[in-house]
Amino acid sequence: MKNNILYILLIGALTFSCESLDLDPLSEASGDNWLTSDQEVRMSLDYLYDIKFWDPNPTLTSVINPRWLDSWSDDLTSRNNLNTMTNGSLDGNSRYVVESWSLYYQAIASANLIIEGLEETNAEFDEVQLKQYIGEARFVRAAQYSKLIFHWGDVPYLEKNVDIDEAFAMGRTDKFEILQSIFDDFDYAATNLPTSYSNVNYITKGAALAMKARIALYMGEYAVARDAAKACMDLQVYELYPDFGELFLSSTKNSIETIFAIPRSTSLNLNVSFWGTTYEPLSRIRGAAYVQPSWELFSAFLCKDGLPIDESPLYDPQNPFENRDPRCNETIVEHGTQFGYWKYEPHPDTMRVVDVRTGQLVDNTNNRAVIQWGSFNGLAWRKGIDLDWYDDNLTDPDHRIIRYADVVLIYAEAMIELNTIDQSVLDAMNSVRARAYANDIYPDITVTDQEELRKILRIERRMEFAFEALRYPDIIRWNLAEKVLNATDYGLLDPDELREKVVQQGLWFMPGVPEVDEDWVADFSPMFDQGLIKLLSVRSFDASKHYLWPIPTKELLINANMTQNPGY
Repeated sequence: MKNNILYILLIGALTFSCESLDLDPLSEASGDNWLTSDQEVRMSLDYLYDIKFWDPNPTLTSVINPRWLDSWSDDLTSRNNLNTMTNGSLDGNSRYVVESWSLYYQAIASANLIIEGLEETNAEFDEVQLKQYIGEARFVRAAQYSKLIFHWGDVPYLEKNVDIDEAFAMGRTDKFEILQSIFDDFDYAATNLPTSYSNVNYITKGAALAMKARIALYMGEYAVARDAAKACMDLQVYELYPDFGELFLSSTKNSIETIFAIPRSTSLNLNVSFWGTTYEPLSRIRGAAYVQPSWELFSAFLCKDGLPIDESPLYDPQNPFENRDPRCNETIVEHGTQFGYWKYEPHPDTMRVVDVRTGQLVDNTNNRAVIQWGSFNGLAWRKGIDLDWYDDNLTDPDHRIIRYADVVLIYAEAMIELNTIDQSVLDAMNSVRARAYANDIYPDITVTDQEELRKILRIERRMEFAFEALRYPDIIRWNLAEKVLNATDYGLLDPDELREKVVQQGLWFMPGVPEVDEDWVADFSPMFDQGLIKLLSVRSFDASKHYLWPIPTKELLINANMTQNPGY
């Protein structure tokens, strides 16, 4: 996105201050006194691209930064800490829940204000341009309602802004009724938005089709998901970026794979910069090592023969990064390789490592024998992290909302769930896998049995989208959360015990091969029972209520017609 758009975002453009159900007053902007020129409309629409509406609550800081939505899943651990989801304490006062609800309705109120103003305006606009403007706003409304109904189920639905008395009288609308309105909004956007722009990147036809496909899949409307994903693919606008690892770097902006993203710019002070974002996933040398890939995720990556680690003869637990699907080493830092300006090595006997800039040895604070806050499980995130994160602690990768690989796998999953498996399904899945392997021979997917192919599709998504905030919605919609979030996080023994029981016995790094079940869930309990690994935390998920989030308590207090989700 060009700098002028980013600048508008940074100054706030026209800042609508409505939180709808939170009943903050609307701004005074309206079709009568504001939306009277293309410039005014463009400024108003640009506000809807504010990253706060798309990045999971970027303003929040807490013990477990909710920016890392994967921390609500089994893919990410935070030392031995849990959060409101993983410790089972989620309620209507949970900050993440309250502020997410507020932000989603802020965006909806702002979009509604623009739609109403443009539909009622007396100003003269080119008809095609007018429909394009309305299409952008309807896209945003649909995208925000998509998040609301997925997380909360039935929610209040507004297609126009209401006064305070009307707001107090509103109840909840059935989620599937809202879903049809979401589809209508995305269809309008897809019909009236261009496939691309000449010099800027706004919402496109492809973005509308892609986001429609995603929410349709999430809500079990598989035929709709199939058709929308296929229509997006048939545009032939997007491709899989050739280098999986490079795709996520700050230097790779607006790639051919990106369908919809919110840009960042360090030069314009729109970046990933403060402690909670820049430091958390980095190694302890110039970082915090506060969030790590889980051992469950690490063990879920297939071997290069397409088999899980407990079945493949290629897997060696003492050299667990070898012979793995390439996405494993692009997602998780391989021991002994450069990460930042230093070698990443959590081995308890590696006390010093070389700083490649100076050639001097520095303390290896990734080793818990040097400092207790090194990675508790010996793993670190690589995906999307490069030297740009280290030079000045500022980085500005695009915040991707949806990319082409997701659309391809949405199409494949919808076809699998409809049990209409044909060559196009295999081609779609194999294209994503082939990109990961680049020029290497990849294990071709040839299975056509629905149950087996569903299993492969699910591990393909896990390997492809780790650390992209998609694992949590996947385990929710697959009804796996009650299994994987009622489980135990394991990590390394304390240094002295680690040397004695693991290193000196020739069992470093992984002191065994965990059994991987039909849901790609690894069982580390035998290693724990042998005293070879350490229990870090025990996750808790109440299936009777946690599949939906609680309605914020303050909404119940101000509106007698609002009801709470079961169990809260």
